[in-house]
Amino acid sequence: MSSKRPEFEGEQFEKGLQIRREVLGDKYVDRSIAAADDMSAPLQKLITEWCWGEIWNRPGLDRRMRSVLNLGMMMGLNRSAEYKLHVRGALNNGLTREEIVETILQGAIYCGVPASLDAMRSAQAVFREMDEAQQEDNG
Repeated sequence: MSSKRPEFEGEQFEKGLQIRREVLGDKYVDRSIAAADDMSAPLQKLITEWCWGEIWNRPGLDRRMRSVLNLGMMMGLNRSAEYKLHVRGALNNGLTREEIVETILQGAIYCGVPASLDAMRSAQAVFREMDEAQQEDNG
């Protein structure tokens, strides 16, 4: 999806947009970019260029490891909406459902039981949504 907003142009933005799409999917990214208004566009630019174009593009960690870190951080911060988003990203980056459950168990010790319960509910909701979408595609 191409936007006509001038702030959504440039090499760094395009690099970040590509990585963001690969991890989170076109549908989510298109919705986020399309929803940007005069107030939120600068934040979308910042996230796309620096989070996705700079940090996610660094060679020091692969995408699987970055996903593991994000799951742990989102769980610890109790950010369930972002956690769900990053469960999908982790699956796109090659983590298995079993590995995601293991990150939740690990986090239960370091982040606490309430955070792990919320993360488990979030992961299960994403798994259900994905299974239902797959059944619809196959049926």
